[in-house]
Amino acid sequence: MKRWFAPWALTPDGWLRDVLLEADADGTLTGVTADAAAGDAERLDGAVVPGVPNLHSHAFQFALAGRAERAGPDHGAPGGDDSFWTWREAMYGFLAALDPDGIEAIATRLYRAMLARGYTAVGEFHYVHHAPGGQPYADPAETSRRLLRAAETAGIGITLLPVYYEDGGFGGAPAGERQRRFLHDPDGFARLLQALAPEFAGRADRRLGIAPHSLRAARPDRLQAAVAALDALDPTAPVHIHVAEQPKEVEDCLAWCGRRPVELLFDTAAVDRRWCLVHATHLSDGERRAIAGSGAVAGLCPTTEANLGDGLFPAGAYLDDGGAIGIGSDSHVCIDPAEELRWLENGQRLVTGRRTVLADGPGASVGVGLLQRVCRGGATALGRAIGAIEAGRRADFVVLADDGGDAQDPSVLVDRWIFAPAGVRVAATVVGGRTRGPA
Repeated sequence: MKRWFAPWALTPDGWLRDVLLEADADGTLTGVTADAAAGDAERLDGAVVPGVPNLHSHAFQFALAGRAERAGPDHGAPGGDDSFWTWREAMYGFLAALDPDGIEAIATRLYRAMLARGYTAVGEFHYVHHAPGGQPYADPAETSRRLLRAAETAGIGITLLPVYYEDGGFGGAPAGERQRRFLHDPDGFARLLQALAPEFAGRADRRLGIAPHSLRAARPDRLQAAVAALDALDPTAPVHIHVAEQPKEVEDCLAWCGRRPVELLFDTAAVDRRWCLVHATHLSDGERRAIAGSGAVAGLCPTTEANLGDGLFPAGAYLDDGGAIGIGSDSHVCIDPAEELRWLENGQRLVTGRRTVLADGPGASVGVGLLQRVCRGGATALGRAIGAIEAGRRADFVVLADDGGDAQDPSVLVDRWIFAPAGVRVAATVVGGRTRGPA
């Protein structure tokens, strides 16, 4: 058994004082006791908060971050400005020489960086399945296994989400040459999942789900086939999908079928709390309410969405609808959960002209409320017993230290970590009962 003593711990019931945390040998919390004595427990010098689940990662893009910030040759010309779509071409070019060794090395470095900043789990939305040119590796699960190995080396929990990708556009348009590394048909995708399933047996630190890439890359009947292949292994496992990230995606979907992407998804799939709708930026009011009412998690990636010029998710109205959210670092231009939360709230302030937009109510700490929301939503999206400091959950937590020495109110400490981080740091990150980040 492992025991820790913390002056403060943020639990589902709020802040507790003088807290004894106990975990079993498998890394699951067995006790969270307030007003306790330290005894022989390891003392934690700071406020303990749940480790943050990072629900959306494309690990290989970590090596691209900062390398796509040059203006294109048509910059400033009519119709020539850079956008998500020009960035995507740069990303495809980067992939041309990336091999499994490179994927594993990049992911290992990335996952260690996540741990250092307070992420304790990652949802890896993985679509680089094949060799350049599209030829499958001798082991069709080669690159997926490399990501599992990277997570184990780094010590982060992982929900692996192999991507189903078949089409180059709505309605089954042919995929492009530079998309060939991503492609499966339904039978090949089912075989991939079957090959991977043994890697997850008996592992509390891993979960297998799937990610139909998008409705433009997986037409509805093929999306249903991909979900059926997952259901044959685990009918409760997570399903993630990119949806309504860009206005062009909405326009193309309307042109093809007369429905917006989220409308089409809800018309053709049984969306519920096992689903994570990544980005979901461009929504009608009806679509926004449908997502909130379904129990699905909106997977928000504010720093990547800003970097790519995606737009701003209607977070205030969505939370008023009772919707669930989580955060992800996506393209990894930023690897810091506090900064994702700062962008999330500050973006709403900029468009509304108000402050504390996403607070839970009068007098509530914006930072604490957001942190608890994304931990709950991230745990749901990753399908693992994480995201809260309570018995029965994994011992995944972060210790926040105040180098200024003024930590009398732990809510102020969390708000400073998110909104004014100078002097507040992640002193330790614990995953499954083991210290993995800085200590």
